Amino acid sequence: MNHFKGRHFQKDIILVAVGYYFRFSLSYRDIVELLRDRGITVHHTTVMRWVHHYGPIFKALWRRHQTAHAKSWRIDETYIRVKGRWAYLYRAIDSNGLTMDFELRKHRDYTASYHFLKRLLTTNGRPDRLVTDQYRATLKAVKHLIKQDYLSKSAHQCSKYRNNLIEQDHRFIKRHRVRSASFQSIRTASATLSGVEIVHAIHKRT
Repeated sequence: MNHFKGRHFQKDIILVAVGYYFRFSLSYRDIVELLRDRGITVHHTTVMRWVHHYGPIFKALWRRHQTAHAKSWRIDETYIRVKGRWAYLYRAIDSNGLTMDFELRKHRDYTASYHFLKRLLTTNGRPDRLVTDQYRATLKAVKHLIKQDYLSKSAHQCSKYRNNLIEQDHRFIKRHRVRSASFQSIRTASATLSGVEIVHAIHKRT
């Protein structure tokens, strides 16, 4: 599928713009200045529309072409400000630090934990080790998935020390958005963070 058909700007220009935005802590106006230095004039709202449009596309293409991961996983969530309220970015990485999946949810509760973990297990199979924190909703979701035979009881571990790997990985996402204003909706936050996560995931493999 040609995801750039009908666009006023060429594919390479769009990819450079969104690539810089997703990789670095830059504003839309920063991207406009970078493009202007290369003789390209574009409005900051156009860059914003590109970011919101291509973030989910990056995520869909990345999921389609994911490769195998290590069988030891780390699961955790971090806080993201959306329209003045906290939302929760659920994230999973393997023992090599490679991104496995992520999902932005309005609430940090059993339902969010269960659906995130179930999709992770359905997509990637059963791990030898699944490390989580001791948050009650997460433990309840894990217990339910063990009962449904998605996960073996011996594979689950609660360990703050072992989860340091994903805590460190959260920092890139948090640092990336430190200059931005609060997201104005879950939709735009999810679209933007999809692009940030995918570019981060690709960079970790290089």
